[in-house]
Amino acid sequence: MSAAVGVIGAGAWGTALAQSLASDGSDVLLWAREPDLAEEINTARSNSIYLPSANLAETIRATSDLAAFADLAALLVVVPAQFLASVIAQLPSGPRDLVLCAKGIEAGSGRLMLDVATDAAPGAAIAVLSGPTFAHEVAAGLPTAVTLACSQGRAQWDRLAPQIARPSLRPYYSDDVIGAEIGGAVKNVLAIACGVVEGLNLGQNARAALIARGYAEMLRFGQAKGARADTLSGLCGLGDLVLTCSSTSSRNFSLGLALGQGMSAREALSGKNSVAEGAHTAPVLAELATRAGIEMPIVEAVCRLLSGEAPAGTVVTELLARPLRAEQEGES
Repeated sequence: MSAAVGVIGAGAWGTALAQSLASDGSDVLLWAREPDLAEEINTARSNSIYLPSANLAETIRATSDLAAFADLAALLVVVPAQFLASVIAQLPSGPRDLVLCAKGIEAGSGRLMLDVATDAAPGAAIAVLSGPTFAHEVAAGLPTAVTLACSQGRAQWDRLAPQIARPSLRPYYSDDVIGAEIGGAVKNVLAIACGVVEGLNLGQNARAALIARGYAEMLRFGQAKGARADTLSGLCGLGDLVLTCSSTSSRNFSLGLALGQGMSAREALSGKNSVAEGAHTAPVLAELATRAGIEMPIVEAVCRLLSGEAPAGTVVTELLARPLRAEQEGES
């Protein structure tokens, strides 16, 4: 089997992307960290741990050997944000396109995934794939649109778009890699907040207000870091925010729901196979915002909930008691 594109990471999203790429009969090489999972994918055509709903295409071949990807010119990297550096560092060296599909900010360093990947693979051309995507829907072939942000502009887009696009998966071009990254990272934190609203039974009005005010925080932070407003108002910003703030299919929304219902963050996160990236992103995002003098009170509130500093009801009450001001002023 000679694959044109490899997918690094056999979690729900990585498996769904592999399934989408294989939907036209293309050969796809999929890396699974666990050898047992790679064996299950190859023999049973299933991923019972991360995406049990999918009957995987015969043209997907899984391996736990990163050396098998040495000859592939394009890799979709779909490992959790906090493990991105270590996995990329193990990839065979050589010039290639790395399409980053993890949404987050590295804890400790505060680096965006673009910076993590550039440092770990200095010879690679980096792109970012981000947008409103639930893995089970992509795997099922339901219509999905995403942003493909290319650090090398149109030339990179011309290489990658034909390899990624499928009838049910439509990429849109951007050259704003920072915007695509920040939109995906910040929306995970805001989705936790929306889950809290649901857990407290505060109603649809409150959720809509939180999405709008959360988007204002995303926009402030993004523009301060060099992102464009039009990127953040598109698929990888506002579009992704709306999706993940409205469904328990979102791991981050589900975490917030549990917090709103009175569980601790430790209880809500224990025993989960998948990662709620917003829990890792929130503290580092709040720290970066504070350093830059950017007001992000909703993000700060999520941090207080995750640390157990205050219960959900108290945090929401404090948000509602903030000083009255014009909607377009620089605070939430």
